[in-house]
Amino acid sequence: MNSMRSLARFAWPAVLAGAMAAAIMGGTVARADPLWPGGPDIPGVPALIPGPPPEPGPPGDPEAPLPPPPPPPPWFGGPPAAVTAPCSPAARGCMRLSTNEAWLMDNGRVTFGPTPISHGRPGYETPPGSFPVAFKKDYHWSTMHNAEMLYAIFFNGDIATHIGPIEEQSHGCIRMTPDGAQAFFDYLNPGDIIEVVP
Repeated sequence: MNSMRSLARFAWPAVLAGAMAAAIMGGTVARADPLWPGGPDIPGVPALIPGPPPEPGPPGDPEAPLPPPPPPPPWFGGPPAAVTAPCSPAARGCMRLSTNEAWLMDNGRVTFGPTPISHGRPGYETPPGSFPVAFKKDYHWSTMHNAEMLYAIFFNGDIATHIGPIEEQSHGCIRMTPDGAQAFFDYLNPGDIIEVVP
């Protein structure tokens, strides 16, 4: 305990002398350089990585029109070409067997597609031609092939579009992906023309 008293007796004059020296020298406290200049939470220090430059406003008159956008780079080919299908303007549904593609159309303009399809295997070929939609059923059970046909649209006797594995050929029907079959089912109605081209 005596050693603590003697330490306190000698320490307080040193603290007092330091405070007096600081007051005499202008009252400033020495500062060290920051360890991370520009880092977070260091007021008054600019950031090492500047942020995005401010958006320039229109010069002068705020009502003045903005300058035109820069031209596209030379490698840009322009807007995409319009999608075309190989069927007549009368067709509302179009299918090309040689490329396994199908489209929905309105007066010759493509509204959906191409979407992938598959068609009849050898011996069960899907015939080309122009056919009106006879009827459609969101769920149909094929008694001929003992299989379900979702989003079925019948257009040539027992031939229909429906969901099915497009990796395999069918017994004459047009197999479609779920998205494609549903789009066709929602768009086509009895009497609409489906064209099947080779």
